[in-house]
Amino acid sequence: MKALVIGSGGREHAIVEALSRSPQVNKIYCAPGNAGISKLAECVNIGVTDIEALADFAERENIDMTVVGPEAALAAGVVNLFNERGLKIFGPTKEAARIESSKEYAKQVMERFNVPTAGYRAFDNYDEAIAYVKAGKIPTVIKYDGLAAGKGVVVAMSLEEADAALKDMLLDSSFGKGRVVIEDFLEGPEFSFMCVVSGNKIYPLELAQDHKRAYDGDKGPNTGGMGAYSPVPFIGEEVKQRALKEIMEPVAKGLVNEGNPFTGILYGGLILTEDGPKVIEFNARFGDPETEVVLPRLKSDIYALFDAALKGEDFEIEWDNEAVLGVVLASKGYPGSYEKGVEIKGLEDVETSVYHMGTALKDRKLLTAGGRVLMVTGKGATLEEAHKSAMKSLAKIECPSLFHRSDIGKAAVKI
Repeated sequence: MKALVIGSGGREHAIVEALSRSPQVNKIYCAPGNAGISKLAECVNIGVTDIEALADFAERENIDMTVVGPEAALAAGVVNLFNERGLKIFGPTKEAARIESSKEYAKQVMERFNVPTAGYRAFDNYDEAIAYVKAGKIPTVIKYDGLAAGKGVVVAMSLEEADAALKDMLLDSSFGKGRVVIEDFLEGPEFSFMCVVSGNKIYPLELAQDHKRAYDGDKGPNTGGMGAYSPVPFIGEEVKQRALKEIMEPVAKGLVNEGNPFTGILYGGLILTEDGPKVIEFNARFGDPETEVVLPRLKSDIYALFDAALKGEDFEIEWDNEAVLGVVLASKGYPGSYEKGVEIKGLEDVETSVYHMGTALKDRKLLTAGGRVLMVTGKGATLEEAHKSAMKSLAKIECPSLFHRSDIGKAAVKI
């Protein structure tokens, strides 16, 4: 089989790696890919939102299945176009992907299907929004109502922070046309629950925990994710089953009943409150960096899993019991402005899996090319062992412009 993966980050690198383990797949393309992905797949210089060119390529190369990585491709309607052309693709339609591309729509969906989440109000007027915040409780959560590459969420711990976020999103239009969702602040441990979904059918994946804040001790601005680990020992099977029954299944079934079925990865960013699991956010694709710690634990053939989902067939997923923990190396200044084109040395000495998130090759040198640059992982019988393994690998990588958190997994590991 020939497979095409759309995207260029660490998530896509992990998907490509998982597909490379499938006995059914003998050729993988990635559009546009990156320096690390190029070792496992043939990279094709097509942008993720150039959906006509992607469909033309899939037709020309007789691709058996395309897997969509990033939200931008979904929002551009890549699945709709492939479906119209009779091309096999794993991912939700543009309409179903609105559960990620519009925070307000996601909240409305949760209301309709009685899915537990934080109370909220939506605004496009700054004066009304700041008046609502002043009348409510601090901390509060402010979300840009659209795609913002994981950066459009501010957990405001003070009125000043809330005001700055509202001005940024509504007056300065930092992410585009301004509209925000203001949510009640929820307390408890967060976890990521990704499921393969095919209409009414759900195939749950293993849980992970992401770390959104830039610096140790959960300090600093929110990022796209600075590291992750799987499994999550303090989220038991009972909580996972409750989240499946009260959150993931009602959403999947509700979308089918509304004539807007979801096929692909439904990602639940959840929090375990005193009242049980609640939704912080939904994504319509694999999480990044969670994918890089969940898919290495997958023993089953991922191509067969995606194929079963597209056909609506049953599939029993097998998992490796080993723990995986990954730490992101990011450019200094991220999630703000940062330098690109700095050489990275020492990767050839690393023995664990390293996923490329934002790298480029130039004159045989590996260079930084993004905010999040690499995700260095470790595996072990326990999370402690996985953490030690990842930190040992990190110590071998040399690049003056990169930084990382040293406390990834601190909620589950004694660091």
